[in-house]
Amino acid sequence: MNQLQNNINSLEIAEMVGRRHDQVLRDINTIILHLGSDHKSVGTYFIESEYTDTQGKKRPCYLLTKKGCELYGTRMTGEKGTQFAVKYIERFNEMEQEVQKVVPLSKDQALVTVLRTTADLVEDTQAIRQEQHEIRKELSMINEKVEEQITLTSGEQRAVQKEVAIKVYEIENDTTIRPKLFRELHREIKDRFAVASYKDVRRQELQTVINYIRSWVPRKVS
Repeated sequence: MNQLQNNINSLEIAEMVGRRHDQVLRDINTIILHLGSDHKSVGTYFIESEYTDTQGKKRPCYLLTKKGCELYGTRMTGEKGTQFAVKYIERFNEMEQEVQKVVPLSKDQALVTVLRTTADLVEDTQAIRQEQHEIRKELSMINEKVEEQITLTSGEQRAVQKEVAIKVYEIENDTTIRPKLFRELHREIKDRFAVASYKDVRRQELQTVINYIRSWVPRKVS
């Protein structure tokens, strides 16, 4: 999910709360000022951006993360605050559902998402805090299980390819032999980590794979 998909534009926030966009920008700037100029986590709430108005001109705006919406919501109380909370929660759920249409979640990942949302919405009362603790405990266990099954990202796959190339070029200058070494090293990676392709290596084993490549010695150079 990219940055635009994962956050809500301040223009949309203005529609949600029934205020002009310049008023919402002023509200956000005030909150940022209260956080302090040296506050390192401003970006976890509000992200500077821009949009093109009806005249084709670039105008400033903000992207609000879920935490940013929650922080902005503290400026409103009573019915207005509740209505805004419902709107931004529903909006984030809609965005999450759109992403799931493109990248279907596994059963465990879907359960993680549900539990995380439930845990975030639990109210701060003594009885429910215990329920929240149990939810987060179960979430942690499922997260560990999911992490064990996650394979390399495209960037991590490129990192493995780079290490393979460095190793082959390091040990062989003959361009006619290098292709054989590439095949041999890829084959041994698959055998060593029991995968059909280096792309299927588990993410947790990335550093182990890299160390294996760096210490690899071909069986025969000919």
